[in-house]
Amino acid sequence: MPAITALLHTENDALRLGRCLETLYPCDNIVVVDHGSRDSTVELAREYGACVTSAVPGASPAYYLRSFDRSWIFCLDPRESISESLAASLYEWKLLAGEAPTAPAFSVFLRKEVSQEWVPVPVPQIRIVPPDWSRWDGNFPAADSAAVVLEGELLRFDFP
Repeated sequence: MPAITALLHTENDALRLGRCLETLYPCDNIVVVDHGSRDSTVELAREYGACVTSAVPGASPAYYLRSFDRSWIFCLDPRESISESLAASLYEWKLLAGEAPTAPAFSVFLRKEVSQEWVPVPVPQIRIVPPDWSRWDGNFPAADSAAVVLEGELLRFDFP
């Protein structure tokens, strides 16, 4: 069964981080890379059992996961939460990993909260990559057309 480590970059995200962390139950580990928060972000992350580390300028996302051997990397923003259907897809993938077709990476669809409505983002984004992934676009994996789309969605809350 493959392990999944959630990776989040934070800076003063205490108002929204708890909602995200509560939905990460399919993940085996949570790593929060903090970029100098001056609120209670770090304390909140630790309360949820996250491994918190300070950001290192120029470090790749894989740098922060060097102590989590062979764990798949699930990159999220602190404003995002996993839907129940995405959580179910992650559990199914973990249980059937030996029998399921292999994929270089996995992508997911997003729905964004805009004012009082939810707007779907039409193109899926790669968010789950193997530990040896080397193509990054900032804190998130770079696009790869061979990625397999998982069922379910990430929900992005643009308001606190």
